[in-house]
Amino acid sequence: MAVGRLPSESPEYAKIRDELQDAEVALRDQRERVAELRRRLTRDVAYEDATFRVARDGEQVPIRLSELFDDPDKPLLLMQFMYGKAQANPCPMCTAWADGYDGVMPHLLQRANFAVLVAGDAALFEAYARSRGWRNLRVVSAADSTVKRDLGFETDDGRQLPGVSVFLRESDGSVRHFYSQAALLGEAGFRGMDLLSPIWHYFDLLPEGRGDFMPSKTY
Repeated sequence: MAVGRLPSESPEYAKIRDELQDAEVALRDQRERVAELRRRLTRDVAYEDATFRVARDGEQVPIRLSELFDDPDKPLLLMQFMYGKAQANPCPMCTAWADGYDGVMPHLLQRANFAVLVAGDAALFEAYARSRGWRNLRVVSAADSTVKRDLGFETDDGRQLPGVSVFLRESDGSVRHFYSQAALLGEAGFRGMDLLSPIWHYFDLLPEGRGDFMPSKTY
């Protein structure tokens, strides 16, 4: 008997479950193909060593993009958080994602550098991070930089878009842009970053699916 299969299954249930199993295997294989294609991206896209700001002792101090590589041999993951400029309040969806990032940070740091990138005041957002109980997330502000605009995570009127960016640092200190993806992918809404949060995968296991769920900052 296969895992999760019961003798009491109706013929209709068994038929659909068999089809679902085949689809799940195909989805796994497609994820592997997507990941392999991403790894084939060239590493020759130069990017300026932009100046950000980080909160220290309640003040905002400058920090270079290249300085976010605590370990220069590891890539840098920048989570594009919706806060700042036209986004007056921290995004609930981005907040839910970041709740999860904070918990797995000790694992992520074994393979990558990591920071949350906002477009607002770094000190104010640092206070918000503390209010969420985030202990491991480094918060950086790109308010004085064009990085978010360059990569398409900020519109001309200052609206913020969620996503993820990956940068590399060369031995001479120069920076390369490797990959970026927005949460808004095609016409399917916020589905471009599903793999970075377990929330949606758990909901997809339920009989009613994920529906139109939108995270809240409090419950």
